[in-house]
Amino acid sequence: MGAVKSKLASACPARCECCGLVRSDSYDLRELPRPPQLDTSNDVIDGTRHGVLAVQGIDFCIETNGENHHTHKFHLMSKDVDKCLVIRRGQAFKLDILLNRPYDARRDAVSFIFYVADVERRGPSGDTSASVPMLEKGSETLGGWNAVYEGQMDSHLMVAVTPAADCIVAAWRMDIDTKMSGGSSLSYTHPLPIYVLFNPWCLNDSVYMPGHSHREEYVQDDSGLMYRGVYNVTKPVPWFYGQYEKDILECALYLVRELGKLKGRARGDPIRTVRALSAAVNVQDDNGVLFGNWATDLRDYSGGTHPLKWAGSLTILQKYYDKKKPVKYAQCWVFAGVLTTICRALGIPCRPVTGYDAAHDSQGSLTIDIIKDEQGNTLEEFTSDSVWNYHVWNEVWMDRPDLGTEYGGWQVIDSTPQETSEDIYRCGPASLRAVRDGEIQRPYDSSYVFAQVNADKVLWKYSGEIQPLKFLARDTVSIGQHISTKAVGRMEREDITELYKYPEWTREERDTMEKALRKSESIFARYYLNDVFNDVVFDFELRDDIVIGQEFNVVLNIRNRSTTDEHHVKGVIRVDTVTYRGVTGNGVKRQDFDMVMKPEAKEKITLLVTFDDYFKKIVDQASFNIACIATIVDRSFDYFAQDDFRVRNPDIKISYEGKPTSRQEFLVIVKLENPLPVPLRNGKFYIQGPGLDEQLKIELSENVAPGATATAQFKLTPPWAGRHQISVKFSSKELRDVDGFLSLMVSMPETNGIPLIDSNETYREI
Repeated sequence: MGAVKSKLASACPARCECCGLVRSDSYDLRELPRPPQLDTSNDVIDGTRHGVLAVQGIDFCIETNGENHHTHKFHLMSKDVDKCLVIRRGQAFKLDILLNRPYDARRDAVSFIFYVADVERRGPSGDTSASVPMLEKGSETLGGWNAVYEGQMDSHLMVAVTPAADCIVAAWRMDIDTKMSGGSSLSYTHPLPIYVLFNPWCLNDSVYMPGHSHREEYVQDDSGLMYRGVYNVTKPVPWFYGQYEKDILECALYLVRELGKLKGRARGDPIRTVRALSAAVNVQDDNGVLFGNWATDLRDYSGGTHPLKWAGSLTILQKYYDKKKPVKYAQCWVFAGVLTTICRALGIPCRPVTGYDAAHDSQGSLTIDIIKDEQGNTLEEFTSDSVWNYHVWNEVWMDRPDLGTEYGGWQVIDSTPQETSEDIYRCGPASLRAVRDGEIQRPYDSSYVFAQVNADKVLWKYSGEIQPLKFLARDTVSIGQHISTKAVGRMEREDITELYKYPEWTREERDTMEKALRKSESIFARYYLNDVFNDVVFDFELRDDIVIGQEFNVVLNIRNRSTTDEHHVKGVIRVDTVTYRGVTGNGVKRQDFDMVMKPEAKEKITLLVTFDDYFKKIVDQASFNIACIATIVDRSFDYFAQDDFRVRNPDIKISYEGKPTSRQEFLVIVKLENPLPVPLRNGKFYIQGPGLDEQLKIELSENVAPGATATAQFKLTPPWAGRHQISVKFSSKELRDVDGFLSLMVSMPETNGIPLIDSNETYREI
């Protein structure tokens, strides 16, 4: 039977005029009368099913349940036909059941049978099924499933059903069994599934998160920011998560079930769920969602989408769910964006996190070994360790009963395939508490995460095959800088470095590192330490506000601090392109120097880098490595220093006309000024915004001349009131990785100046 409209729905105003609070779309069921005790003395039970309660249909109270469970935005709840109920475990949901006659407690028994839709139906009660008799009000059972009589009017029976707070997160089926005293019975099977999610609002759920604003940010928000760039020029990147949109929830459950291979109670355990998802998002091992590709040549991205062109997770997950084939291509922030979408869809609080100068410790030594030749070139063939300009991973919020109460809270997971964990490309969940305290043996993958944000970087000089490596320097502070995520409720960066490690230069930080090294099983030897020498010091000057198209200077200051000795200094300063994973690309420019520094002398070496020098050599994200390798000849002392630098792309300006209103169209205008001294060819805007089912692409019909402005217009229709985000990307043959975003509030429509009630809105007490 299809759903029936509740007879109670029109009896009470949807919003209280005196206090502004939303009410249920039915009466307060606590005030409804008890079922009448009907006289059954003249009933004839003849062995047939005559007189047995029969379910005629069910109203799932979509609006009330959606609002109470914070699931009203899901496509499954709002589509035109065959709406499916989406609720959260550990919390009651309402049912208005239409029967063939009024329910009579003396002679009628009603039971609800729930079973996971993808397993054998109606098995014995256990992890994947539950048999729930309807109880009288006040006789609820704690912890497990229960169904409680709430009241009735005529043949409408009102019931509140509560799934167990630790039940499987999946699509469930529901049967209703009715039985009369005397043995006759009927069974009704509802044709559509009920989707049960994790519940961060429920104290008994292991993903419970205190704080309304935190739940809104990390579970409910369907758009946000991630961060890229380099440590001294952070770049906010808008991302549309789209966890409520068509097919997203179904895809998330598919990944847990089919790729994660989780069965039984494991599907209700957030620890095992996120560990499985960290593997399912990458293609390794299980033919997962995304192909990773870090090539520097654009031709190597043929047959797919360059990672810089994605503006959100929606298209990726819908495409994957439709074909069940991996989508091309991704890099770390794309993996993290998609994993955020999946976790939020399932109800697990999740946020993307960026660490700058993030270490990839391939040896498990807790040190990153960088080997340079005499010209300052990195010899990558001698070590698989690397330092990424930035890396984006995820944090999820949950209890850790396997570790102890003190290890609950934020946990690191990472779906970018870097290293295997138990022979599968996955990472986490690793407790931030364990990482901060150097507890590297705590599951899962705490050692790898610790090294990623707190490893020591050791620099070596290679002088030939028959010469030993010479120790240049030990850097204990640069790894793991400006660990960043979007601030709660604001389109700003929040620095959360203190959650991962003690402040650099402190005794606590060194003690933690030494503690971790003692627990590490790796043996690492250091050779040929330099003598201490501090007479000659070097310092880079770099401007951090250079827009692409401009020239820039690299300035190296050299100072002899000795008041009595002169020193012979020779070396090279160089600028190289570099990928964000720390792989050096084309050499842009270099300058040798050879000088004698008089006592207390100061020298300044300036290297001018023009647009023509770097434009045709830059790789994916316009990043450079600035390096100096020098020798104090009279002391046989070697010095090496490097820094990251990025030319900044221009901003996309976004504006709109009028007052954005839910379910009403409004016009948006985007503009981009060409900062280059050459025209932009084949320009395209990529837009993600409220009401768009997929990423919108607008192609420019003409080239954009130097200094000219590219403009595009489009219309959006927000599906609900509240905060929304418009994200725009621009790409051309000459200019890529250009982003813009705008956060805006969408209001409800008005009639005669009075806002209409939007049934898809969550109203708050003010």
